[in-house]
Amino acid sequence: MEAKLNSHDLAILRRLADTKMRYAMEPVNLERRQAWYNLDGGASWRPMVLAEFGGVNDDKRPLSLNVLECQDEWARGFEWGLRAEIWQFETLKDDHVIEPYMNTNWVVQTTDFGVERIEHRPDGIGMGACSWEPALKNLDDDFLKLKQRSFAVDRDASLAKKERLEAVFAGILPVRLRGSYWWTLGMTIKAIDLIGLENLMLYMYDNPEGLHRLMSFLCDDHLAYARWLEAEGLLNLNNENDYTGSGSIGYTRDLPQKDLSPGGRVRMKDQWVLLESQETVGVGPELFEEFIFPYQNRIAEQFGKCYYGCCEPVNNRWHILKRISNLSRVSVSPWAKEEFMADACGTSIVYSRKPNPTQISTVHCDEAAILDDLRRTVRTAAKCRLEIIMKDVHTLNNEPQRLARWVELARQATAGD
Repeated sequence: MEAKLNSHDLAILRRLADTKMRYAMEPVNLERRQAWYNLDGGASWRPMVLAEFGGVNDDKRPLSLNVLECQDEWARGFEWGLRAEIWQFETLKDDHVIEPYMNTNWVVQTTDFGVERIEHRPDGIGMGACSWEPALKNLDDDFLKLKQRSFAVDRDASLAKKERLEAVFAGILPVRLRGSYWWTLGMTIKAIDLIGLENLMLYMYDNPEGLHRLMSFLCDDHLAYARWLEAEGLLNLNNENDYTGSGSIGYTRDLPQKDLSPGGRVRMKDQWVLLESQETVGVGPELFEEFIFPYQNRIAEQFGKCYYGCCEPVNNRWHILKRISNLSRVSVSPWAKEEFMADACGTSIVYSRKPNPTQISTVHCDEAAILDDLRRTVRTAAKCRLEIIMKDVHTLNNEPQRLARWVELARQATAGD
């Protein structure tokens, strides 16, 4: 067991946890939760609004690290999470929901594929453009270097983490072992790590059999990981305030499946899954259908509900993607054809709109243009179940108040003002 926290840090965490619990019971928070269920279920929905701030890298940020008061690094991590939720509720006022729990995840380790890409970045720069040397220089010659990953769980360490949190938040917040193990199972990001983006496209012509072999390998590996987690009892439901898809929240009453007994082992078919293929934005629909979709669909079929897409416009491959039988939400990126996607989604699929973040990132923040863009989305998706998510925001031009102001404008637009 880790050393006990000093009284100073313990008092801070417990005070913040008490605030979190109090806000979780507020009527506005309860309404937001029910509104998410309504949006997913298609009953008397209202447009939902979310804004992300974790990627902002300005000197002046919406929530500065300077607010942290704890001394212990472990405590500071949880302090940041609690303060972030409180800031969202008090200042940002989007449709983020505060749940009356503290979550922690199982300690799970995975090996790599036995090969490693070499990445080149400018010194001191963690984000932005980079180049890399693919792990497989020649797909045919190097393919046998690939190894299926192996997986392990440290149950003692996992339970120790939970026990430590329970000691800190005793009498205030229940603690649950509940989390996630991936962001996407789309696979193309892994493929370009292994062979590079240019080769991913060139092999479609130059070595189609080799590319199919690689995609099949990745598909088998991703499914093997999910099946291992399922067999070990490590999968968790992601049907509430869980980051699901590209910025969305997982509230649904469709999951878990009706045949899951209370307290039973969660299965893939009881979960949401995100699939996307941003890296193939320059690939035509026929090639996407041949080399990417069959493997993504194999994965989608194992899960309960599927969110598809991120930054890529999916309208030119919609005739393919609509064959995903459990497709429930789709990303309508800044580069998508909104009218087409509104007709495609109708009322059966949630229209997950992502406005262009440059609207709030440039030197001049044109609120009239932002409001006009939001109103256009609301008109276009008037018959759709609509969520509007401002994401991938990396700068607010050192004016952190812009994000909360965007939420206000989105509220104004969705209210018809």
